[in-house]
Amino acid sequence: MAVDLEALRHRFGEVFTIEQFRDNRRLILPAAHAAQTLLPLLQCLKQEYGFDMLAELGGIDYLGYPNATDRYAVVYGLTNTQTGERLFVKAYANDPQPELPSVTSLWRGANWMEREVYDMYGVRFRGHPDLRRILMPADFQDFPLRKDYPLRGYGERHNFLPLTRAES
Repeated sequence: MAVDLEALRHRFGEVFTIEQFRDNRRLILPAAHAAQTLLPLLQCLKQEYGFDMLAELGGIDYLGYPNATDRYAVVYGLTNTQTGERLFVKAYANDPQPELPSVTSLWRGANWMEREVYDMYGVRFRGHPDLRRILMPADFQDFPLRKDYPLRGYGERHNFLPLTRAES
């Protein structure tokens, strides 16, 4: 049984929009509502509708996109392992301090995925148990997948200390 997205939207006060293309269904939370609504919405989808697997979590930077009203998006790909139903929830965040609640309390597998989004885009996850860099050095100041990051970087590649095989 597919989740009734209109009933779910009415239940949460119609703070999100629904998009659908073929069997790809998406709930879109604007930045104005994402910080308060995201965690209760995902908790409801997991506990009441059976979306027990967080299959993917990734970031998007919408800087320079035509008609974009929010800067960053975090996309949660959910799967109901009993029925095979998929659902995507896209939550937005904005500068100067983009932040969303962590979903590690719902899915432990979100831990490293949230760390990766933080490391590459700078989106902080409030309540994350260990939010620190995972791909870049700990003292790295920028976020390489942001659209305003220079294509050739800041020359940081030449500042990394060489590692030997024994050190890695």
